[in-house]
Amino acid sequence: MAGKIFFVADTHFGHEAMIRFENRPFKDIRDMEQKIIKNWNETVAQEDRVFVLGDFAFGDKAEVTRLCRSLNGKKTLVLGNHDTQSPGWYRECGFDEASAWPIIIEGFWILSHEPLYINENMPYANIFGHVHGNPTYKDFCRQSICVCVERTGYRPISFEDIRRRVLGC
Repeated sequence: MAGKIFFVADTHFGHEAMIRFENRPFKDIRDMEQKIIKNWNETVAQEDRVFVLGDFAFGDKAEVTRLCRSLNGKKTLVLGNHDTQSPGWYRECGFDEASAWPIIIEGFWILSHEPLYINENMPYANIFGHVHGNPTYKDFCRQSICVCVERTGYRPISFEDIRRRVLGC
C-alpha cells in the first residue's frame, strides 16, 4: 500500500539561535531536536513520503545523517538558504532525493523553500517554507501554504490537509 504524503520546512536542527529568533517553545537545542523528532515520528510512518522544504539541519555529514535516519518516511529535500551542501551530499546523508530547485507535483503544486508570488487567479499552488512565523507572509490566498514548523505544530502536515484547505475537498 502506498503511503501518505507530508510536508515540513525549517526544522533547523542544530541551530540553537533559532529558538530565540523564532521564540520556539523549547528550553534548548536538545529539547527542540527531541520534540520535533518525536512529533515527526508520531505523524509519519516509514512508508510515507515527506517533502522537506528547506533548512533541515546545521552540522557535519555524520550529524545530518544521524538526524535524517532518525526520522520516519522517505524524504525529499528542496534545498533552502541554510542547506549549503550539494544535493548529492544530502542524498549521501539519507535523503531519497534532493533538489536545488523547486519541485512540481501533480502539475499544480509548486514546492519551494521561499514563497512565490501566488494569487487566487493562478492555476497552481505554492507550498513553501523560509518565512517561519513572520506575519507579513501569512497565507494570503488559499493557494499559498506555508509549512514552516512554527505554523504546523512542529510536525509535518499532510497533503490531505493541504488539499482540503486549497481545493475544498
